[in-house]
Amino acid sequence: MGHLPFVSVIIPSRNEENFIARCLVSIVAQDYPRETLEVLVIDGMSEDKTRDITSQYSEGHPFLKLLDNPKKIVPAALNIGINKSQGEIIVRMDAHNTYEKDYISKCARYLQKLQADNVGGLWITLPGADTLIAHAIALGLSHPFGVGNASYRIGTKEPKYVDTVPFGCYRKEVFEKVGLFDEDLVRNQDDEFNLRLIKNGGKILLVPDIVSYYYARDSLSKLWKMYYQYGYFKPLVAQKVGGVLTWRQLIPALFVGGLIASAALSIIFKTFLWVFLLALSLYLAANLVFSFQISLKKGMKYFAVLPVVFSTLHLSYGVGYLKGVWDFLILKKNKKKKIEDLPITR
Repeated sequence: MGHLPFVSVIIPSRNEENFIARCLVSIVAQDYPRETLEVLVIDGMSEDKTRDITSQYSEGHPFLKLLDNPKKIVPAALNIGINKSQGEIIVRMDAHNTYEKDYISKCARYLQKLQADNVGGLWITLPGADTLIAHAIALGLSHPFGVGNASYRIGTKEPKYVDTVPFGCYRKEVFEKVGLFDEDLVRNQDDEFNLRLIKNGGKILLVPDIVSYYYARDSLSKLWKMYYQYGYFKPLVAQKVGGVLTWRQLIPALFVGGLIASAALSIIFKTFLWVFLLALSLYLAANLVFSFQISLKKGMKYFAVLPVVFSTLHLSYGVGYLKGVWDFLILKKNKKKKIEDLPITR
């Protein structure tokens, strides 16, 4: 690869005792030379064993350091990591993931080789526990009916320029040009930053040879809370960047909004009852068809739970999006107060 740039890996963490060890094991096993690598775990004052586990790994690996994030939210952790980093290249990684041993080296190679300002790879979704519902959630998060046309989730055979990638590998100079991550955004800070990057002429490259493994939420309640938050902050992202990133993020909100509106109008106009029933019937039919197709390949046991997983994904995101529109765009509530009041779910 010629000159090997110094790489800084930044990892936001908070209460990740069940995942941080396997994440760090996969990072310690990277094939990138230790003398040109630092790993910064920026911890949001964890209340479990996350800090102890990280400290144990740092004792045996001096290139790994634990930093504090008093604000506790992800964008603040990212900004602390960027400001403290020494690298020419910054790789943003996640404590809920593990990584192929060539993840960092391939990110750095493609960033140098091709015309890109942010490089990322495929996100292979794994179950967060060995239960039927956890496996079904992982399947739902890997299917277009669940997550739309997000190539990093559903796969691609060739490198391609996209609107976003998971995490990302950047030249540090990008942050001097575009700015840091927006700390108003508990969720979706990557989406907002990537759109800001594109608006400033940047390119985002998805490379299928670069692979990480994500451990999905293991219960419907955790899935609902997480996707509610994703939906909730999307309108704020759109407001900040002056537009919607992709149409796929609007579909759940339009569906939920359409159901609510037609149900309300049906009280006065009976015709809207048929609109409500038609929309609901079409959704249920599509949900059952896709659930059945997946179950034929993966096992019919999933057919009992996949429809519920898909409904949880779509409804939580849609409800969250509409609440975000109401809070941020209509009522113009104080952003900082809403962030402080919102629990950070993992």
